[in-house]
Amino acid sequence: MRTTYMAKPLEVERKWYIVDAEGKTLGRLASEVATLIRGKHKPQFTPHVDTGDFVVIINAEKIVLTGKKMDNKMYYRHSGHPGGLKSATAKQMVERRPEKMMELAVHGMLPKTRLGNQMKLRLKVYAGSEHPHQAQNPQVYELRG
Repeated sequence: MRTTYMAKPLEVERKWYIVDAEGKTLGRLASEVATLIRGKHKPQFTPHVDTGDFVVIINAEKIVLTGKKMDNKMYYRHSGHPGGLKSATAKQMVERRPEKMMELAVHGMLPKTRLGNQMKLRLKVYAGSEHPHQAQNPQVYELRG
């Protein structure tokens, strides 16, 4: 009788990947990054164990949106006070906070649980090509397609 392999939290080996977002489509990039952070690319993937890797995204301000999404796509946030709804287009988000736009896209593709909250901490997004994670020796990750 065979048993299914279950990863144990202490056995998980985490790698660091660096992804260049320049010229990449937002959603396609976010889905691959979410796969890396979740650990679904590993053969020892276990749904209830955090088996994912760290991902550093650089050049977030050079992300591409297809069609008229730069002008039509809206991002909303609320202060919690009456009348506190704020909105911004994708173009405004790229100008003001390109890192936030990338984080929102990836976080939306991760589980909405305590385990998902742990996974979100392993995403590092930077607007330029500089990042402070050279000591971790991140490997360049080539996206499919």
